[in-house]
Amino acid sequence: MARLLPGTRALRTLEAAGRHLNFTRAADELGLTPAAVSYQIKEIEDQLGLILFTRTSRAIRLTESGHVLFEAAADALDLLNRAAARARKVARGTTLLKVTADAHFATKWLMRRVDGFRERHPGIELRFDICYSLRDFELDDIDVGIRFGAGKYPGLAADRLFDNVIIPVCSPRLLACGPPLNAPRDLFNHTLAHIEWSRQGVTWPNWRMWMAAAGINDFDDSRVMVFGTSSDAVQAALEGNAVALADFAMVANDLSEGRLIRPFDLGIRMAREFAYFLVYPDNAASDPRIAAFREWLLEEAAKTEV
Repeated sequence: MARLLPGTRALRTLEAAGRHLNFTRAADELGLTPAAVSYQIKEIEDQLGLILFTRTSRAIRLTESGHVLFEAAADALDLLNRAAARARKVARGTTLLKVTADAHFATKWLMRRVDGFRERHPGIELRFDICYSLRDFELDDIDVGIRFGAGKYPGLAADRLFDNVIIPVCSPRLLACGPPLNAPRDLFNHTLAHIEWSRQGVTWPNWRMWMAAAGINDFDDSRVMVFGTSSDAVQAALEGNAVALADFAMVANDLSEGRLIRPFDLGIRMAREFAYFLVYPDNAASDPRIAAFREWLLEEAAKTEV
């Protein structure tokens, strides 16, 4: 008689334990206790008549049989997750489009324009997944994404949206209450803010780079406020606490509505290979929902000019 195989929960426990080679870390990931993980592994071993892990006082290791089962469990769970994602997309029909974007792009650019898409395409319902982490189109219930990067994504189509031009911005209150900003050197009298970001040898424009472009080579950046995200740097400017370097496209509405001002016209263009891209699976390009969203988004992006 063929032996019964472990269920999905047991496979998840085996995969986590095999990946971490530590029952405590596996337990933390699964929301279990280490004792529960150890018990489930022992149950699988008894069920299959195999020893999957060797245990010592200091560590656990997979046996040869354990390696075989661990790899099979990982493959099986991955296959089930991808099938579940496809099933969810089938179940929600053809009128819903799920879009993922980071919070800064969503709040500063996309959500301000999305009513225009709904007016043009009332038969397509938009839902948003707002997060900074990258999504997997085969694993996550997502149709299209908007992400900042180099635009080279295997298996995905990528449409570049617009140039990223980094400009200084501040609150009108800052100038009303603080030292004047008549020349770039006057910035030395203010708190300055920027983000710190680099990838593939490309650095996001910072104050040292902006000052150099303005002809100032003795700038001391030791007092600059460095933020991890653009939204935090922009917020510091909106609250009147700093002059921040910001992406023009992300603050265009704040500028037009008077919440921010641009004290100097000088801007620095981000390296062209890095930009915001609309991404979606190559094989989904003919999907009417994606085609409609792409056409509308590219039209809106074309309106974003410095």
